[in-house]
Amino acid sequence: QVQLVESGGGLVQAGGSLRLSCAASGRTFSGYAMAWFRQSPGKEREFVAAISWSGLLTKYADSVKGRFTISRDVAKIMVYLQMNSLKPEDTAVYCCAAGTRLTETPAEYNYWGQGTQVTVSS
Repeated sequence: QVQLVESGGGLVQAGGSLRLSCAASGRTFSGYAMAWFRQSPGKEREFVAAISWSGLLTKYADSVKGRFTISRDVAKIMVYLQMNSLKPEDTAVYCCAAGTRLTETPAEYNYWGQGTQVTVSS
């Protein structure tokens, strides 16, 4: 059974930091890109960041550039999202996803986690 499990969400004050983790299990994700998306109530799912299988290529939404950093471990099992200088508008459920292309399009990703809540208070 393929699983992507996120952790690390929580409540933080504006200006604070959080580090999200995504653990992949159940199959090999060899060659897969990994991404983070977020969704808040009443809004569509929004691309946040993505990283290639090699880790050498990354993409970021303009809204998080310079504040968020995506990375993955050497074993390619874990993916991380370091979030700094958090703002109230970053409040959302954050989900990780795996797909065969490095893209900002949710439909291109085949596997999804359940998500972890991030709440940023002002």
